[in-house]
Amino acid sequence: KTNSTLESLNLGENKISDIGAERFAEALKTNNTLESLNLAENKIFDFGAEQFAEALKTNSTLESLNLGENKISDIGAERFAEALKTNSTLESLNLGENKISDIGAERFA
Repeated sequence: KTNSTLESLNLGENKISDIGAERFAEALKTNNTLESLNLAENKIFDFGAEQFAEALKTNSTLESLNLGENKISDIGAERFAEALKTNSTLESLNLGENKISDIGAERFA
């Protein structure tokens, strides 16, 4: 089923892994109402980040994505930087307190 009313979802501080992240990312590809998603302080690694980045290429409603305090590295950061080249709706992306170094940060420049 597709939800047609939910605009904000906060699942921060749980134990959501890349498997859960992949499911959320799949849903984002077709969801047209969710504007804010908080998955901070979970157990999401680069695979999950890559799935979200891919979803952002087609999603046209999400304005805020919080993936702070996960396990995302430079690889995930690079995927997000690529996705942001085509996404025109995301206004806030929080990747704070992950494993991103200067190399990953440079991808956003």
